[in-house]
Amino acid sequence: MVEDDISVSQMMELFFKKEGWDQDPAYDGEEAIAKFKANPDAYDIITLDLNLPKKDGIQVAREIREISETVPIIMLTARDSESDQVLGLGIGADDYVTKPFSPLALIARIKALHRRVMLEETPKKEAATDFDLETKHIKISKSRREVYFDDTRIEGLTPKEFELLYTMAQKPKQVFSREQLLELIWGYEYFGEERTVDAHIKKLRQKLEKYGPQIIQTVWGVGYKFDDSQVKI
Repeated sequence: MVEDDISVSQMMELFFKKEGWDQDPAYDGEEAIAKFKANPDAYDIITLDLNLPKKDGIQVAREIREISETVPIIMLTARDSESDQVLGLGIGADDYVTKPFSPLALIARIKALHRRVMLEETPKKEAATDFDLETKHIKISKSRREVYFDDTRIEGLTPKEFELLYTMAQKPKQVFSREQLLELIWGYEYFGEERTVDAHIKKLRQKLEKYGPQIIQTVWGVGYKFDDSQVKI
């Protein structure tokens, strides 16, 4: 938990202990980066305050993403900082919680995010060719959290990016509004903050473009759709 307010960190540690979770606190941005660099595999999830001394939450999130593209990050932000929330999501945060927050609400959000990113144990006998979804160029395995563009595995998708791609690829050419994607992917109301979807779509597109032509299309005034039927490699 990266939080410069010691009282908040100590309070949350008590709640986390009741859940059986270990908390490793950091009280400024530089300390957070140093701890994560030292042992990135030690952390299942990161809660990250936006306003931190030495390095702010945006800088910390950016540096964490340079080390790990997949560790889940929940931003803690002020209620009046919508632009910062969207920026944080755009650089790789998976979710955000506004301050002041209820400890139980934060715990519920952590649990929901963790459920989405936990990999199911895949039996060794499971063939790597078993996929839950296959389109003309995309293959997706939910149990292995793997996505392939033709025969090349797409690396570094965050949990939200994976869910966005999987959700839209299930219904190729169907147009999804931002409101629909918020409800389907985030699972709770975002109070009309549709730019959350735009920020994640932008990052997803950037990652997909490394492997082939763009398959996430904008339908102006409506939303987005998945369509790889016209892609030629």
